[in-house]
Amino acid sequence: MSQRDFYEVLGVSKGASEAEIKKAYRKLAMKYHPDRNPDDKEAEEKFKEVQKAYDILSTPEKKAAYDQYGHAGVDPNMGGGGFGGGFGGGGFGGGADFDINDIFSQMFGGAGGGGGRSRQPNYQGADLRYDLAISLEEAAHGVKKKITFATYEECDVCHGSGAKAGTEPVTCHTCHGSGTVHIRQAIFQVQQTCPTCQGSGVEIKDPCVKCKGHGKVRSSRTLEVNVPAGVDTGSRIRLSGEGEAGTHGAPSGDLYVFIEVKEHNIFQRDGMDLHCEVPIGFTTAALGGEVEVPTIDGRVKLKIAPETQFGRKMRIKGKGIKSLRSSSVGDLYCHIIVETPVNLTERQQELLEEFETISTGQERSQTPRQKSFMDKLRDLFD
Repeated sequence: MSQRDFYEVLGVSKGASEAEIKKAYRKLAMKYHPDRNPDDKEAEEKFKEVQKAYDILSTPEKKAAYDQYGHAGVDPNMGGGGFGGGFGGGGFGGGADFDINDIFSQMFGGAGGGGGRSRQPNYQGADLRYDLAISLEEAAHGVKKKITFATYEECDVCHGSGAKAGTEPVTCHTCHGSGTVHIRQAIFQVQQTCPTCQGSGVEIKDPCVKCKGHGKVRSSRTLEVNVPAGVDTGSRIRLSGEGEAGTHGAPSGDLYVFIEVKEHNIFQRDGMDLHCEVPIGFTTAALGGEVEVPTIDGRVKLKIAPETQFGRKMRIKGKGIKSLRSSSVGDLYCHIIVETPVNLTERQQELLEEFETISTGQERSQTPRQKSFMDKLRDLFD
């Protein structure tokens, strides 16, 4: 059966950097990991395919061989004897002793033979995400929240070893504990993850009854999260080591808490500043006065100047949201809404009609916006 291109398996281009290759691998390995896809043979095969592709492309000497010869350069079943006998005995003249691994040791830093450094895959636990919704008040002042989430924790029976109580994992008989094996490919040898232990270097002959040899079990955890003042939607809190447990005692992953600040029924947030509408009667707008307005910390008095117009924006300094990274605090902006009275009594109607009567003929400087509008109409039609 033909093999897929390793770059295609990881979803990266041939010119991808080491960091891009590693990022693609971690994403796919997490997606297809057997612990996340129990009894899913297709996911298991894809996980193995991803592991193999990463093993080749993350190792400089293997990647160089693959880029030059394709699968034939890294697969022992393809073209293995193509150069057989060419370097035998005194093939380079003079009958001197010759070791092909010496050449590859110089070219690739010792990986051609047995002198290379073994690479064992990283079995650190997966990172987790938790979405936490909080109120605007909680975001402004900070809050402690208890969260409960599903995760994998270290097995309390085998303490992460995966082996049955009273037994221990044994050194892998295939790789002898190195986690890798060397396979001859054409004229050189390449290093691959051990197929028996999958790179761990150990075998579990008698698995733990509770975790079935995985070293971790599915469970539910509850933690208290300290949410600092000033967070906003999209803020992220990292809890180091609170993610899934690693395999066979490896370090745990991290837990990332993503914040969502719920909409408020009075305030609208703009970074560190808050905005709200403040309705006032037309008498207060004309004559001035004081009104009570809400802030994130409680109520305060706001002085309304005489002749205040609809839409005026008034600032209350320091009544916004505290900065997440400094001691700065935003402001509260009150948008004045002059409200027209409704459901008038007869007496109120009489007074308004009287007001209209005595206003007739007065200078239109009392209604500057109306004057400006009428002037524009005159210019348009006259």
